[in-house]
Amino acid sequence: GRKYLVYTLCAGQILLVAIIWSQSVAPGAEFQPGGFLAGRATPTSLAVLFCLFMVGCGVKAAIMPLHGWLPAAMVAPTPVSALLHAVAVVKAGAFGVVRIVGFVFGVDLLRSIGADVVLATVAATTILLASVRALGEDNLKRRLAYSTVSQLSYIVLGAALGSLPALAAAMYHIAAHGYMKITLFFCAGAVATKTHREQVHEFGGLARQMPVTMSAFALAASGLAGIPLLVGFISKWNLGVGALQAGHGIFVLVLVTSGLLNLAYFFPIVYDAFFRGTPAEFGEARPSMSLPLALTAAASVLLGVFPDAGLSFYRLAWQAATSVVSSGELMGALP
Repeated sequence: GRKYLVYTLCAGQILLVAIIWSQSVAPGAEFQPGGFLAGRATPTSLAVLFCLFMVGCGVKAAIMPLHGWLPAAMVAPTPVSALLHAVAVVKAGAFGVVRIVGFVFGVDLLRSIGADVVLATVAATTILLASVRALGEDNLKRRLAYSTVSQLSYIVLGAALGSLPALAAAMYHIAAHGYMKITLFFCAGAVATKTHREQVHEFGGLARQMPVTMSAFALAASGLAGIPLLVGFISKWNLGVGALQAGHGIFVLVLVTSGLLNLAYFFPIVYDAFFRGTPAEFGEARPSMSLPLALTAAASVLLGVFPDAGLSFYRLAWQAATSVVSSGELMGALP
């Protein structure tokens, strides 16, 4: 808790400085698609201001090397970890990055000062390094924590690329990752409560005793790896298309590599649970635990087949992305 407070309080002060600075150069300005800072300051000042904003939001978005608090937070009870890593805290940071890129600076302004490539490179590095770190963790919750660090930077990467599909993918992944990751944490909590197993090497044969829990785990893990017909594929496909449209095809390779690393650190768990080990006499988790994880896993499948089902996340993401890109094009066309 102390470590989290140090990280977030420092980041909050930096973010406050950035907000005050932006209001001093654009008094009374509000969020607007395409940004409001163009022509308000020198390129050097804007670059420094952007760095302050990214550090301010980057702590909660767990951009490396600002991520240290997040794996440490795994000492929390599993429901709290699920809230931290799937829905609330980390998504506030990712949401802040998208807001700053699309509604404070604007894609065109970031490209003009070269900040887009820098941010995309930092995001790609975080995606790959966090995935490699996840491979080395035997504790399931810590493995999921580093997976979260990696997955959050998909959102940052989409914002940095700035093309219409990439921005839409970034916004959609805020919801998509939430359904998949909360499923995985629910599964980890159900297993820990029922069997007291928390280490990856202890999962052998578990699926034969907890089929609902481990089937949900397999679905959510597959979605994070970007397998088609699951919600994670929608985000990754649009990110890849957006990278090509932005002229940065190298990031498609980053996405493919990340997907393979996801398979490498998730599927040994699934394989061992279904096909290895001798099952102990545990039985499935009680309905109050197994039903929620089954529902969130089902949502991951439903949104992978019908991405606009329910609350229309997909349509809203494309509407917001279109407003950002269209406003940027309009501002670029003005004399």
